[in-house]
Amino acid sequence: MKNIALSSVTALLLLSSFGCSEKGGDTKEETPKVSEPLMEKAKSAGLLPIPEKFVEKVGNELNDAKIELGKKLYFEPRISKSNLISCNTCHNLATGGVDGVSAAIGHGWTANPHHLNSPTVYNAVFADRQFWDGRDPDLEKQAQGPILAGPEMASTVEIVVDTIKSMPEYLIDFKNAFGSSEVTYEKATMAIGAFERTLVTPSRFDTYIQGDSTAMTGVEKEGLEIFIDKGCTSCHNGVALGGSMQLFPAIGEFKYANLGDFKGNAGGMVKTPTLRNILETAPYFHNGATFDISETVKIMGETQLGIKLSDDEVSKIVAFFGALEGEKPEVTYPVLPASTSTTPKPDVN
Repeated sequence: MKNIALSSVTALLLLSSFGCSEKGGDTKEETPKVSEPLMEKAKSAGLLPIPEKFVEKVGNELNDAKIELGKKLYFEPRISKSNLISCNTCHNLATGGVDGVSAAIGHGWTANPHHLNSPTVYNAVFADRQFWDGRDPDLEKQAQGPILAGPEMASTVEIVVDTIKSMPEYLIDFKNAFGSSEVTYEKATMAIGAFERTLVTPSRFDTYIQGDSTAMTGVEKEGLEIFIDKGCTSCHNGVALGGSMQLFPAIGEFKYANLGDFKGNAGGMVKTPTLRNILETAPYFHNGATFDISETVKIMGETQLGIKLSDDEVSKIVAFFGALEGEKPEVTYPVLPASTSTTPKPDVN
């Protein structure tokens, strides 16, 4: 694991995750690279490995202090109205970056009014758009929504800013992160976005398509080939194996369409979820309709591709998903600053 709290942004290479070593580090012998046709087939289908460096947003360049501040705010419940809910509540880093329930639960034990499921925060940086309807372009912008949303953290800009400003330690953190101790809502969400950009999970699949033929098992490779041949990569592609906006359902009827009232954006488009760590992120679909990954794969074949996958094909595709289980960054739970007399009081109503 890579400890985010201790890593230097001047050396944000993830080479060790791909079986290599950085200069001056361990001298682990590299596995000889043996090219297989399936490796090139996967690349030609648009499947890409996690890049060696963290992806930055122009105007929100990464530094250690900003990442550490963002981590604190990610785990900070006092920026919510109740003082009970943090980003990690719905995007729990210990459980695949999700909350494990069909519809996200927020302030006052309120379930999402549209019965929307919490997508994983791991590898979210590689998605083209954020939110199920794709309304925001990046993590920094996305972070601004749930904090203020009534059914989620139910906070206000004033509560967030006043809470942070009430603790001297945070003022120091803002100074170190941004060069100024001025606290704004935008800076706070920029820091959260910076931290979330480090939540990437290199997997055996990445090692495989970069040339290590031993990184995946035989059945996983069979599953990958079926995944490509059946056309799954038409939506599940790129680094995230997902993250783009697609029509859903595209061909067949979605048997759980009446669970919640979400129908996508104005054009009926829904963000394609990442398949990285998919075996950890049940329940599935935007409305959390099923906890069964095999059923999910069958439904996707019917609704998106217009085909009926056999049980053997489904089991092999699911086996391939095992190769997408990635190495999680080691995130040390932060000790947050103590509240002061001026810290806004919790309101659970």
